[in-house]
Amino acid sequence: MKVLYLLDSFNRGGIEILALDICRNAQAANLDLTVVATGGGDLETDFRESGVEFIRLARRLPIDPAIIAELRKIIRERKIQIVHASQAVEGIHAYLACLGTNTKTVLSHHGFVGDRKNRLTLRFLLPRVAMNVIISRGLQRWYESHVKLKFSDNVKIIYNGVDEKRLAWHGETLKAELGLPADALLFGMIANFYRDPRKDQLTVCRALPKIFAEIPNAFGVFVGKVEAGAEIKFAECADFCRNNKIDNRVFFLGERADVPKILKSLDIFVFSSIHEGLGIAALEAMLTNVPCVLSDIEPFMEISENGKYAKVFPVQNAEVLSEQILELCENREMRENLASRAFDYGTEKFSIEAHIRDLKKLYNSLLEQP
Repeated sequence: MKVLYLLDSFNRGGIEILALDICRNAQAANLDLTVVATGGGDLETDFRESGVEFIRLARRLPIDPAIIAELRKIIRERKIQIVHASQAVEGIHAYLACLGTNTKTVLSHHGFVGDRKNRLTLRFLLPRVAMNVIISRGLQRWYESHVKLKFSDNVKIIYNGVDEKRLAWHGETLKAELGLPADALLFGMIANFYRDPRKDQLTVCRALPKIFAEIPNAFGVFVGKVEAGAEIKFAECADFCRNNKIDNRVFFLGERADVPKILKSLDIFVFSSIHEGLGIAALEAMLTNVPCVLSDIEPFMEISENGKYAKVFPVQNAEVLSEQILELCENREMRENLASRAFDYGTEKFSIEAHIRDLKKLYNSLLEQP
């Protein structure tokens, strides 16, 4: 089975991390994989060293005929059977490159659809690709209710997967780096600051004063870059912490490449979100044995089995969030039990091996079609 993965960039995000995990495990899964990228990014070296064939192109137009021609040539020369893309820009190039060939196009849908141009492109692609892959039932319902994208029979739910090997860390802890005592209780959120209504770091900040008042050795960290246009959101969080005189116990670390180090150092992982496709960071926390506190949006309820494998709080409710974190801070046995159960469940449902297994089943079913 010869599969081509098409990416528009190698920036450090959930789509790219998932693709990288797939690349690193492709050979073990007997998946003959080629990766083509039409833009660069922080993870380009990682992809070049991932063990699969890597081809770098340069997209110069929103819909670039030169890219489509290059893709058709690659598909023909390598006898590619499946082209798998994510998001609108990759999807339209993949579809046009495969048009008139026997190669099947698969389009994955991971989350937020920000503008009218992308929505129109997706409406065009949905009925025309061989299969649409959606990473959660909650995301499919959000697409249908908020974006007005209607799926027909060519849709399949496949959960994201995480490579547990990538999460290994044996070096210095984040607590040591920050100069915190070894017995400090450290909780944190790993998510970029977006200009769109997606992540919700401010609710976490609003929960902090009550937690810090009751737990003297508690500290909080936020990890993630500030997207252009999200500077005000970041400033709101920083100002809140400063105005409430808790900024000496809160760390804004920006974008980091050492997520395994951060996860291994956390006592509690917090993910406050307004919209999510599934949430790679939450899955990574589960597979690192870190207890999770998640907002009760539908995809998080889905991955936690309605709160069975994580504590959940109402969206944007800082009071309930502070109570959930306090309960875990004050009860180590509860933290360890929740983390252990979530790890076992996550390993079964959200490992990279489970994800690739489901992908191969889908690819084989498509290749059996006329």
